Amino acid sequence: MKVDLISAEIGSTTTVVNAFADMETDHPKFVGQGQSYTTVLEGDVTKGLKHAFNDLKKNLDAPFIEYDEFFATSSAAGGLRMTVHGLVHDMTVKAAKEAALGAGANIKFITSGKLRRTDIKTLKEIRPNIILLAGGVDFGERDTALYNAECIAGIEELKDTPVIYAGNVQNQEEIREIFEEVSRRVYIVENVYPKIDKLNVKPTRLKIQEVFEEHITKAPGMEKVRELVNMNILPTPGAVMKATQLLEKEIGDLVVVDVGGATTDVHSVTMGSDEINEILVSPEPMAKRTVEGDLGVYINVNNIIDNMTLEELSRKMNIDMAVLQEIIDNYKPIPETKLQKDLIKQLTLEASTIAIKRHAGTLRYLYGTTGKKTIAEGKDLTNVKYIIGTGGALTRLEGIDILRKMVQGNGDELLPSKDVRILVDRLYIMASLGVISEKYPKGALKLLLESLEQDKK
Repeated sequence: MKVDLISAEIGSTTTVVNAFADMETDHPKFVGQGQSYTTVLEGDVTKGLKHAFNDLKKNLDAPFIEYDEFFATSSAAGGLRMTVHGLVHDMTVKAAKEAALGAGANIKFITSGKLRRTDIKTLKEIRPNIILLAGGVDFGERDTALYNAECIAGIEELKDTPVIYAGNVQNQEEIREIFEEVSRRVYIVENVYPKIDKLNVKPTRLKIQEVFEEHITKAPGMEKVRELVNMNILPTPGAVMKATQLLEKEIGDLVVVDVGGATTDVHSVTMGSDEINEILVSPEPMAKRTVEGDLGVYINVNNIIDNMTLEELSRKMNIDMAVLQEIIDNYKPIPETKLQKDLIKQLTLEASTIAIKRHAGTLRYLYGTTGKKTIAEGKDLTNVKYIIGTGGALTRLEGIDILRKMVQGNGDELLPSKDVRILVDRLYIMASLGVISEKYPKGALKLLLESLEQDKK
């Protein structure tokens, strides 16, 4: 069988391959899908990729599959581990963090101000894939970023870790010299926080995704995948963000909830309401991603269970504690029985609810001599028109019902209203179409819209 394009999503738990045709025409086609478990622990992710290809051939009843182009995204081997170092936590550090998360990184460590001995010790222990260094508005404070650069350049254990500098423009040449003197890779981009209350995260996001190409080959067997692809391998969360931004231009303000085996990610593209913007104490990017590294329905499943308690889970599932414990003891990444699916539904609901509340901002009340004053902190989701579910759990296990239960009364939390529309990426192709959109934006958008299953509200 001949198709035009294959796109693979190599996740922490499952590997999915999607086949497409006619992407350059007005009638692009999603041909079919295959999936398998990811084989990082077996020492070669291409084993899982081969299993997924075999599943695709089986689903298409095809003895072989030929293709012209191959695209890929990955969050295998722990995804993209980054650390972020800036000047002031609520300013340059926050801007750098937004850039890293939006690019698809998992941030393991954040510091503000000059690095201390304990910070350097932590950096050595984490061994990040990329270090993001920022600090100072343009033509503002210079010394902190230069000091931190000298410290990082001197860490022998991280000599192979690339550094991205996105701080005060006046430091660029000196930063370059600091790292080149010790033969370290450094990439210079525009300041993520060039002026007070102004974010400039896009150049840094793009550079992180470029540098990610160097990291991704470290997942066992990924160098073989890299030889197959026609475009850059993107971090899976970064690909989902691209798809989210593509959709926002077509349908308006939206939130995407992506529940995976290791993390739960929330992507939002919205400027928020005028009312909240007037009382917002610090700027938020229009496109924002948060990643909850403690909320995953396979690798981090025990964290969700501990948050709910076994008693609560057994009550919600209407089963005995002994039966529940047996299901947990035999837990699988891809559920097979009804009870296994019922358990993952409950865990997915819990992960989604916690994640979107962490993503959203809140109202706060200050009291002074002039009386009560209301301020807003964080991301305003009150103008969001759509919540979209993607990832294995939400696309395979009645995601619309799960997300509908997730939406609750707002109170002081800047969450979407109860009237928000719920959509689910029923074909589970959002990440694939995110990376494909770099070459075929019109075809990717058309297929994205076709994949969105709506609630009956």
